[in-house]
Amino acid sequence: MIRVRVPATSANMGPGFDSIGIAVELYNEFGFEETESGLKFNGVAEEFCNENNVVYEAMMFCFNKGKYNPKGLEISTIKQDIPISRGLGSSSSCIVAGLIGANAIMGNKFSKDEILQMAVEIEGHPDNVAPAVLGGMVVAIMEGGRVYYDMVKVQEHVKFIPIIPDFRLSTKDARVVLPKEISLKDGVYNVSRASLMVTALTNGNYDLLKYACRDAFHENYRSKLIKGFYEVKEESNRLGALATYLSGAGPTIMAMISDKNYKFKSHMEKFLEVKSLNWAIHELSIDKNGAIIIEGDK
Repeated sequence: MIRVRVPATSANMGPGFDSIGIAVELYNEFGFEETESGLKFNGVAEEFCNENNVVYEAMMFCFNKGKYNPKGLEISTIKQDIPISRGLGSSSSCIVAGLIGANAIMGNKFSKDEILQMAVEIEGHPDNVAPAVLGGMVVAIMEGGRVYYDMVKVQEHVKFIPIIPDFRLSTKDARVVLPKEISLKDGVYNVSRASLMVTALTNGNYDLLKYACRDAFHENYRSKLIKGFYEVKEESNRLGALATYLSGAGPTIMAMISDKNYKFKSHMEKFLEVKSLNWAIHELSIDKNGAIIIEGDK
């Protein structure tokens, strides 16, 4: 069996709408095997055990690109720690895993960059799939139907704290509330802050992040869909977060903290309990590897 591990991702990172994302050490693992016939699923909810399964669709996309016709397939969910529809790249993990699994079955016909290009073709934008494939923090754009990217070398001593609500928010629903057009003022606001965020993380000037991670494109609109958003964000800042932003389309709220802020997680857990918010919380480091095959080959 081919086992593929894919990290969770946090997209947008405040002002980097649809273009900036980072991989963190929370993972889904999938198993893949070519069989003699048919399509079999293991550890997958019954509603997803069909040809509309995102992982299977990604595999077939890759097989079609490689002109390969598998006799049969067995797809297994080995570990699913990335929560579904919470703004941490769960669907991207399925897409990327399916592509890498199919590529491995074909004998690794495609390069990592080619896998990324396929992932973007499926997903439609690169902010989640790029860090899922590559690891680390990635700035990516689309130009002429192709993805172009560069890595951001984040300085050490930063932890990421996803504060995860106990309800789902689909990307589709979160897109509906966004305006069709933005003002020049808002455009300048985000461009300047996205640029500052990248340089602050590269140079270790973390005191700038509380200004650099502010957003005028999506957070004000999507926050209305998340009960408790502003209370949690304000408490996060009060507890000394370097920055707090809406992860992806939400509803997860991501805090960046110094690795010396030892009490942030425990104090936030107490706050959530007092507010009767049954939300999950993790303390994570940056994943630097991206999606990898952790066991087996063809």
